[in-house]
Amino acid sequence: MTATVDKSNERVQKMFGEIAPRYDLLNHLLSMNTDKYWRRQTVRLAPPEGDAPILDVCTGTGDLAFAYYKRTRGEVEIVGSDFCPEMLAIGDQKKEKLGCDGQITFVEADSQNLPFDDDRFQLVTVAFGLRNVADTDRGLREMTRVCMPGGRVAVLEFSMPGWQPFKAIYGFYFLKVLPKIGQWMMRNKQEAYSYLPKSVGQFPCGEALSERMRGAGLSEVRFHPMTLGIATLYVGTKPERQDASTDEADS
Repeated sequence: MTATVDKSNERVQKMFGEIAPRYDLLNHLLSMNTDKYWRRQTVRLAPPEGDAPILDVCTGTGDLAFAYYKRTRGEVEIVGSDFCPEMLAIGDQKKEKLGCDGQITFVEADSQNLPFDDDRFQLVTVAFGLRNVADTDRGLREMTRVCMPGGRVAVLEFSMPGWQPFKAIYGFYFLKVLPKIGQWMMRNKQEAYSYLPKSVGQFPCGEALSERMRGAGLSEVRFHPMTLGIATLYVGTKPERQDASTDEADS
């Protein structure tokens, strides 16, 4: 029986703090820059509508937050939250280079206990971070809570392809080659790139994650596999509240 991956807050926070300085470089290298395409697709399939703010949780160094900034041309407030200060510090450096200090705000926060009011954001997103949250369902409930009625929650996450022979080839790379390259380049004590395939392998995908999103209060959940199933985007809508007069009429 495969041992459960340790996703405790302390371990995950320490692990990502150690790899923060070279996180972006290695992610782009190991994915051959495909991660940039996945984020662009996320913005395309879950586009902003109106001028209400956008929240990106587990934002890391802010790549998805910056993708939404470019899409909205700085006309929409964007907040990125993460509980790893080392990651956010790099996000702040990138923000200064882009000159978007007033449009993007980074907040140190645990996605299981977000410090935001209910119904605040038109979009609540997460890219490659939900599987690192200790309690997946609690994280999804928090994302749903801070999303506006009628707004959307978008989850971009790794998944395992099902088409052979690509499944076998990618599985060998993902399980055997990627961890060795990542560990050699990072040399971190927490073995982040051995943790990656283990965490992906134990994380729900496809209909299983869609059902978890429905359980968190979302409706109209759709999922979109990308690059032969290496990554998948899930998008759900927070239902509009029923009008009080309608409730009374139905009673």
